[in-house]
Amino acid sequence: MKFHYFSLLKIPESSFRRQIEEIAKALQQSNVEIVLLPDRGVSFEVAKKYKEFGGKHVYGTVPLSDTDFGIKHLQPYLDAQVNGKHVFDKVIDTQNWYKQDLTHCIFGDVVLMLGNSLGALGELVYGFYLYKLFVGEKPEVQAKKNAIHPEVRAGQAIPFSVIAYAPFLKGTLNYEIEAYIRKVKGELYYVKSPAEIKQLLEKISPGACP
Repeated sequence: MKFHYFSLLKIPESSFRRQIEEIAKALQQSNVEIVLLPDRGVSFEVAKKYKEFGGKHVYGTVPLSDTDFGIKHLQPYLDAQVNGKHVFDKVIDTQNWYKQDLTHCIFGDVVLMLGNSLGALGELVYGFYLYKLFVGEKPEVQAKKNAIHPEVRAGQAIPFSVIAYAPFLKGTLNYEIEAYIRKVKGELYYVKSPAEIKQLLEKISPGACP
């Protein structure tokens, strides 16, 4: 986080912490559930605050069966508590790290993009590649959500969507990636504040899961 937000984007730490709280509060007030990898980073910081504010449900996607890299480094985050309650209410087993990276984003209706790191960008584009298969953009490949995982949600209730939080990005997403998201009938929104996150979530899908 230090490199991305403080060194690269030059965001003052006090402003960063304030925005984390406001984003978490916006998610809680929107009555959404959230999904994330239990690991260090901005998503975990938001999840802790979301839980502190009384957020209703936090899912963790975890490759429980992985033997190449393991998940020992995730354990402190899986065990983390806020106000005497675990941050994570339920774990979704993604089996291994390769499948974790491919499928992480499709366990939600909406991707809330809080930075354009290598991991975040990879997860986003792979999520939309799988969504492309779900909506039949590559008819020679028969992709079934339930065959990937029974808890896949992308495109189930609303078009698979991205909310990109502009204060945590330098510019917009890559032009070609934006075009491909729209080609597969996904939705892409840029917001400038936590208040806009709340307004947008309530507009596009009450009860959505980012």
